Amino acid sequence: MSEVCQTCGLPKELCVCESIAKESQKIKVYTVEKKFGKIYTIIEGIGDKQISLKELTKKLKSKLACGGTVNNGNVELQGNHKHKVMNVLAEVGFSPETIEIR
Repeated sequence: MSEVCQTCGLPKELCVCESIAKESQKIKVYTVEKKFGKIYTIIEGIGDKQISLKELTKKLKSKLACGGTVNNGNVELQGNHKHKVMNVLAEVGFSPETIEIR
């Protein structure tokens, strides 16, 4: 017998909580310069309750061919990937209208 999601009441295989959470996020993408002049792309605003930040970071790192980590609820990617991140996030299931690039 399959497990039932506590939030939506559907079986885990049919759970829509993650897709609803992806559509309602307000995501900000920007770059910062860190130690030794290295550029990092920061993705903030992704709620980590329904969405696994570790899995998302892993997908972003493999698609963009860079290193990265999850730090204080934000995804940090090595290098300037501001304009590429929007396409990858849309591919994963986030709405492009909710992604703000600064």
